[in-house]
Order: sequence, then structure tokens, then C-alpha cells
Amino acid sequence: MQTAKPILDVEEKPKLNQWLTLSLQHLFAMFGATVLVPMLVGLSPGTALLSSGLGTIAYLIITKGQIPAYLGSSFAFIAPIITATEIGGPQAAMLGAFFAGLAYGAVAMLIYKFGVNWLMRILPPVVVGPVIIVIGLSLAGTAVNMAMYENPLADPTEFVYSGTHITVALITLAITVIASIYFKGFFGLIPVLVGITGGYIAALFAGLVNFQQVIDAPWFAVPDLYMPFVDYTPSFSWTAIAIMVPVAIVTLSEHTGHQMVVSKVVGRNFLEKPGLHRSLLGDGVATMIASMIGGPPNTTYGENIGVLAITRIFSVFVIGGAAVLAIFFGFVGKVSALISSIPTPVMGGVSILLFGIIASSGLRMLIEAKVDFSYKRNLIIASVIMIIGVGGAYVQFTDTFILPGMALAAIIGIVLNLILPGRKPEEETLFNENKAA
Repeated sequence: MQTAKPILDVEEKPKLNQWLTLSLQHLFAMFGATVLVPMLVGLSPGTALLSSGLGTIAYLIITKGQIPAYLGSSFAFIAPIITATEIGGPQAAMLGAFFAGLAYGAVAMLIYKFGVNWLMRILPPVVVGPVIIVIGLSLAGTAVNMAMYENPLADPTEFVYSGTHITVALITLAITVIASIYFKGFFGLIPVLVGITGGYIAALFAGLVNFQQVIDAPWFAVPDLYMPFVDYTPSFSWTAIAIMVPVAIVTLSEHTGHQMVVSKVVGRNFLEKPGLHRSLLGDGVATMIASMIGGPPNTTYGENIGVLAITRIFSVFVIGGAAVLAIFFGFVGKVSALISSIPTPVMGGVSILLFGIIASSGLRMLIEAKVDFSYKRNLIIASVIMIIGVGGAYVQFTDTFILPGMALAAIIGIVLNLILPGRKPEEETLFNENKAA
């Protein structure tokens, strides 16, 4: 556990003259990643900021103001949102996100009733790790297309290669890598934002930036909300649910890991008080709020955990201040216009690293859990998950109900893990490290 005395503990309020600065620090830490997700899936960055702020406030309320965690756009849902949108439009993606939030709530209730061991038995690292790898690798084509082509959203037969685009993408990638490795302190926490800024400048010199939309945008503008019964009539879709809900397998494990890390940083066991069930419920409610206004699903952010660790300022009032600022920036029209003016090769360059990191995070989970691949059982489970997921296999039940590759891979992985004999006890739980601590 963290032994250094906090500068501000969880329940302490900052001084008024410091509050804004401390909250801005958290805002900038989450900003780049939170607005990147909606840009990649065709949603509004302003709405993402709004849903991020609202979701964080809901999370703080549900956890009784006891966990200093900030919620932002989830990268795990990028591929499912794209797939669901292609099949049934944005409304299908929002429906799936809403049910993913409900799945969080259902798991939270079960944890409250029966504890957590059952969940960890269903979702050990040998299942979750390969699913995370699949999520990252399934996005590889999206990143490369944005980096290489003038028209990455066109039909593949109409792609036009651009040397200028790939150059800007590689410059963006290089700056992001340098910032990640060599920058220290606060700037070391926001390498994505640094990379996008550097890439934007490079794109400006390359003539790829249209700044007119920023000039024309008003200072105050309501975000592009996408609300049921206002902007569309909701329609039920088993396919959308099947695409989105299984991703909760990954985000549940990600959330649990974040709670373990925050517990160590702050020096309190948040898994026990206020409890994992409360933090999961807060995450689920935040995702449901996002789906009701057209934002991407939310999740706790590792970037902001890093800010906590470095500053030793654990105040939930600082986190709440960042949430209020995010809501405010969501209504600043010029901010949304500036984000929208970022050229696709800039986003492609930074996405090469980010999507690769997602896949590598799955490998990291397998390594840290010491999953033994000389053991046939583990080798079979991981192999089947990755080939089905990356290969894009699917099962079509009806014309309107398709179980896509990522969901199919996750479900088959869970079934194999439950029925194959010879599970090792040390691979049953993700909590061994936390118990030892």
C-alpha cells in the first residue's frame, strides 16, 4: 500500500485558489483519450465530454464520494460501436451500450449478494487476456487506413494512397512515442495529447487542416446530443446487444484492476469499502447515461490514476471539479470544432500506438498472471479466442440476429474455461495480488 502521507486525502477539500488548477490537471490527463474515442467512431466529442463529466459525478455519488476515480470514453467499445453502427446505425450502438451498462448493474447486484469469487472463476486472465488482444488487433486496419489514405471511410476499392498522410501519421506517432518515453511529470501523463498537438502542427504545415470551421464556430453551442424519442425512435436489436454486451467481459476486469491499483495508491481497500459492487454500479450507470445522450460508454481512467499517484492529491472534490469542467467544455463550440478539425492521419498515427497498446495490455495480463502456455488447456482457450475474434467468425441465427466475432470469441472462451478439466488454482482469480497486499 502507498505509505506516503497524502497532500489531500479523499474527503478533504482543496483551497479555493488551488481547486481550479488541480481539477484542470485531471481534465487534461483524460482529455486526449476521451475525445479520441468519439472521433474514431463518428460520435460528437462535445457529447463525449458531457457524458464523461455527468458519468463521473454519478459515479462519485453512487460510491458515496469514497473513491477518487475519473470516468472517460472506453477504448474497449471502439470496434463494437463501429460494427453496431454499420449494422443498425448509431441508435443500435446506443442500445447496445445501454444494455452493457445494465450488465454492469446485474453483475454489481450479484457481487453484493454472493461476493466476487464466482466472477473471477468465469473471467480468469486466460480468457480476458486474449479477448483484450482481439479488441486491439481488430482495430489495426482502422488505424492503418486512417494513416495511409486520403479517404479512409470510403469503400476499400476506392482507397487513395497519400504520401503526405502517412508522413504526418508517422510524425504524430514519433512525437507520441517520444512523449511517452522521455517526458516526465505532468506532460508524461498526457503523451496522447502531446502527440496529437504535434501531429496537428505537422498537418497544418502539410496543408491538411481546415481551420475555418473553428473560426466560424460559436463560443457557446449545445453538443450534438443523440437522445431516444427525441432524435430517433428506439428499436430493439438482439444483434446490437450481442455486439456490445460481451465487451463488458473486458471492461469488468479492467475496472477491477483499476480499483486494485487505486486502493494501493490511496492506501485504502476500495474493493471492501465502499465495495466493488458500488464502483461497478457507478461505471454501469455512467455508461447508461452516455448511451442516453449519444456518447461512448465510460470507464475508469488509468491516466487519472497516474495523476493521483504522482500528486498524492486524492480529493474527490478535485475529481468532481474536473467533471464539472468537462461538462463546461462540452458546451464550448470552438473546442468541439477544434477537435473535429484534426485530420485523419493525425488520429491514425496516434491510433497505431493506442490500439497496439490495447493488444499488448492483453499480453501483459497473461504475463502478470503467469499463465502457463505449456499447459494445453490454456493454449487451447487462448488460441480459439484469438483466431475466432481476429478472423471475424460469426454465427447468424436470423436475418436480424448475428453473433459477431468478438462476442462469439468471448463466449466460447468462457465456455471452454468452464468445461475443460485441469484448471490450476492460481489461475482462478485476479485478486491474488490484492490479497497478498
